[in-house]
This record gives sequence, C-alpha cells and structure tokens, in this order.
Amino acid sequence: MSGPIDVAVIDSGGANLASLQYALERLGARSFVSADPSAIAAAPRVLLPGVGAAADAMRRLHAAGLDRLIPQLQVPLLGICLGMQLLFEHSAEADTPCLGVLPGRIEPLCPGPGMPVPHMGWNTLDILAGDALLDGIGASDRVYFVHGYAAEPDCHTLASVHYGKPLAAVVRRANFCGVQFHPERSAAVGARVLRNFLAL
Repeated sequence: MSGPIDVAVIDSGGANLASLQYALERLGARSFVSADPSAIAAAPRVLLPGVGAAADAMRRLHAAGLDRLIPQLQVPLLGICLGMQLLFEHSAEADTPCLGVLPGRIEPLCPGPGMPVPHMGWNTLDILAGDALLDGIGASDRVYFVHGYAAEPDCHTLASVHYGKPLAAVVRRANFCGVQFHPERSAAVGARVLRNFLAL
C-alpha cells in the first residue's frame, strides 16, 4: 500500500475489525490493525474498537502496554462501542478498571418491557452539543447499537440515546472521542461520523 497510512486500528480482539477497515476504505482512508505501541504512537489518527467483555479487552491492552500509551496520545482517537466504554474510569462488567480518559463508570443496562438487554437495533440520537464530530448529523438520524453496558450522560456527552433512560451515545474530551453505536453498521449516518472523525 503506497502513501501514508491514515488510521491505526488498535487490535483489541474484536470481531468487527475487517468491517471497520472496509468502512474506512470506502471513505478513502488507509488503515492498519496493530497492537504495537510504537506503530500506534506514530499514527496521525487512532481507532479503538471493541466487541466482547471489558476485562478481556483491558487484559489485551495491558499485555501490549497500550493501557499506558492510549491516555497519553495527542492525536484524534475514536473509541467504538466497547472501545468507547474503555475510555472511562471503570466498568461494572467484572469490576474492571479502564483507561480513565473520561470520568465516570460503565454500568449494566436494566431490562424492561420492550427493552431487552443487550440493547440491539436502530435508535435515534438526541444531540446535546454541537461538535465537528457530529457535523451534518440530525436529531432524526438513526444509528445501530449492540451493547449491554453504558455510561450516563455528563458534561462530555455530545449526544445521547433513550433506552429506558438517557444513555451516553457520543462523547468527547479533547482529542478523545467515543461512540456507543457501530458506525461501520450504521449506513450513511455512520459513514458521516467516520468522515467527520477523519477530518478532525
């Protein structure tokens, strides 16, 4: 592959790496999957995807030394689904300490009538704050979620989703961004979010 590589995709053990790389390729971005701290530290943009359990993902990051590197990154980083949750201080899933880039805890979703857990399917976003990451995204736009844990909205929440109660759907603190949904599975809206991230 010639030319600069635009995005490092952290190998956190998820099964969605190929579909995420394909989504980036459709946007004209080049990417590589790696758990090598030196390669990730040299990248101009970083994606932290995740599917599965928080404890397993954090063990992989710790084994590679990425739990120390990630909080020190100065370039734009986007956490996706579990990858967003790992940016917080702690997950109730197996009582797991996380990266601590964002304050707060990840808690389990509570099932209710018409609200099975995991939360799986298309939902609309409630835009709470303007940000370049959400440029062109409207309140009626729908994105695809698959998750059983979530963060409550706080001052770093750019958009929420209502599933029994408001949950953080898009977050940002400085160069660290996160989306609870899967942009690679969210059609044109997800592609727009990824394109916005590539432009940060």
